[in-house]
Amino acid sequence: MPDNFLPILTHLFVSGLAIDVALAVVALEFLVLCLFAKSGTLATRAFTLVLALGPGACLMLALRAALTQSGLVWVAFFLALSLPLHLTDLARRKI
Repeated sequence: MPDNFLPILTHLFVSGLAIDVALAVVALEFLVLCLFAKSGTLATRAFTLVLALGPGACLMLALRAALTQSGLVWVAFFLALSLPLHLTDLARRKI
């Protein structure tokens, strides 16, 4: 591994850019699945995907807030937001 790789990797995580890239991939996945899924209306597919992808996105946002030292309030907010989304998804799936 080159010696100059570690500062680049450190910058990606400290700046939150690594999480931004992961969130962009999740957003792209959301759009592709909304447009190309075959079951239900677009609104139904979008709602289902928000419930499925939302908790993970909230956890990534909490991680980003912690890495960028945005404050404990934002970390707690995104963690707290992920729980009702996850529970609603579980209830919708009847697990």
